[in-house]
Amino acid sequence: MNIGHRPRRLIRTSAALSALGLTSLTFAACGSDSGDSGKVQVAASFYPMAYLAQQIGGDHVEVSNLTKPGTEPHDLELSPKQTGKLSEMDLIVYLKGLQPAVDEAVEQSGVKNLAEASSFTTLEDHGTDVHGEEGHDEHGDHEHGEHGEDGHDEHAGHDHDTAGDPHIWLDPVRYAEVAKGVGKQLQKADPDHEDDYKKNTADLVSRLKTLDGDFEDGLRDRKSDTFITTHAAFGYLAERYGLRQAAVAGINPEAEPSGARMKKLHKIAKKEDVDTVFFENNASDKTARTLADDLRLKTSVLSPLESVKDPKKQDYFSVMHQNLTALETALGAQ
Repeated sequence: MNIGHRPRRLIRTSAALSALGLTSLTFAACGSDSGDSGKVQVAASFYPMAYLAQQIGGDHVEVSNLTKPGTEPHDLELSPKQTGKLSEMDLIVYLKGLQPAVDEAVEQSGVKNLAEASSFTTLEDHGTDVHGEEGHDEHGDHEHGEHGEDGHDEHAGHDHDTAGDPHIWLDPVRYAEVAKGVGKQLQKADPDHEDDYKKNTADLVSRLKTLDGDFEDGLRDRKSDTFITTHAAFGYLAERYGLRQAAVAGINPEAEPSGARMKKLHKIAKKEDVDTVFFENNASDKTARTLADDLRLKTSVLSPLESVKDPKKQDYFSVMHQNLTALETALGAQ
């Protein structure tokens, strides 16, 4: 295996949450122990990146997720111990712009092999809805399958503006593009197992293509296009399948909606015959229930898949199929 060990470097980053127990979120088999495992040491910034690394790396990798299962990744802070371990990784898989502490630590780590997700696909600006003020008005320029199966394979290392919507993993087509990029970076980090990484990447991309077809088929005969959610995480998914996302809050799930925003959502719900207000499983449902009660609508869960509570019982595909079922029900496609 063509992987050497790097000396530990001291990295300065914020440790504001270490007092709350994040120092216990340590890396598995790092440092001197990593040589004993004989596996490629991969750090991933949060669940969608960790899932790609594990699925593509298989038995050849040991993946450490920086974000604890079931927690909110946007506000992640890293302890000095975590950032010190980061410099000893053989590969880091992350999404620039989503977690500032991770971006800072990666920049200072000196790790040679990086798989930065936004460099393998495209980012777009998605506001809180597609009805004018903050989002795209129409989806006509983004027809299904626009990027094709091969998409943006060759974008590794390109500079991208990461100010756009980061939730690319909720579009199976874009997520497949990222998978291909991660696969190539793993091959670069560990050329001894290149064939295995190529095979695992192809298998994962095939599964994502099937998932894409499941969404297209499942949502084809819907009665409504519009859904309301508390978190504007589903812009790429809506764009892919011709839906309209109207969100209570923007890209930041912690943002408080204004009175004007709530009034607009009332108008959208009535005009578009909205049936359900979605909230995410890792956040409070208070706002969703208040809006739903006012409009006499139902509430349901739509997961942004930024983390899963129990990775042993859930994975990307199982949660995405749950999302599909929830959308089919809310949009009258069942």
